[in-house]
Amino acid sequence: MDIVDVNGPYPAVWVFDWPRDTLTRLTFGSAPSLKPVWTPDGRRIAFSSPRDGGVANLYWQPSDGSADVQRLTESRHTQMPSSWHPNGKLLAFTETNLGQTGQDLMLLPLDGNETSGWKPGKPYAFLNQSFDEVDLQFSPDGRWVAYFSNESGRAEVYVRPFPNAVGKWPISSGGGSYPLWSRTRHEIFFRSPDQQLMVASYSVNGDIFRAEKPRPWSSRRFLGRPRLAAYDLHPDGNRFALAPAPDAQSVKQDKVVFVFNFFDELRRIAPTKP
Repeated sequence: MDIVDVNGPYPAVWVFDWPRDTLTRLTFGSAPSLKPVWTPDGRRIAFSSPRDGGVANLYWQPSDGSADVQRLTESRHTQMPSSWHPNGKLLAFTETNLGQTGQDLMLLPLDGNETSGWKPGKPYAFLNQSFDEVDLQFSPDGRWVAYFSNESGRAEVYVRPFPNAVGKWPISSGGGSYPLWSRTRHEIFFRSPDQQLMVASYSVNGDIFRAEKPRPWSSRRFLGRPRLAAYDLHPDGNRFALAPAPDAQSVKQDKVVFVFNFFDELRRIAPTKP
């Protein structure tokens, strides 16, 4: 289980060993490390960071901390990893190209293995239309990808075939983002606009993808994170890691705080130049 700690001077990636109940810091340095994504074999974690100056690009590191961080891309555009193809040699990421195509779905091929070493290839676009396409997620068999886009005027979840991106199937209908595939059942999960987990069952007939009407997976809401999924699905398909939103009825509202002379105090701690 990977964790992004945002309480320190810079967000860092930590690894939590569930059976041993231990937490180990993986990334260091004077720059944030964000959006960790495990490789399919669990040996490495890819993440986004501006650690070499400029905007955030892609890096990875062995999940046991046995080797240093390796840079995977060099771009003047911000990049965030999203998922690995099941073969472990293709990393999907979102690249932000402001003023042109917005947020695009990109793919980074990698060649090699743990014995001979790895060599990142040249990134290329999977989908870069005139609106935002975000957070590509490979299906467990690698035949399909799910993502969300604002092409309809609001964020909705779609599925396309892979590697041929021709054709698409809408999954959400009332808004949706950050899809996840179940590894055990034909289900796609996503986040609703009101921070609720939704699930849509689907079937595949040859090259035809059919999704059923989405339904709430749980009535509970969860706390969101700006531009991040804020949840992840356990491999068994039955459990999520997330931060549940507090129950409004359980929050005790019994205090009122008055602040006097606020602007005098503000001028004291942050005086303006004459």
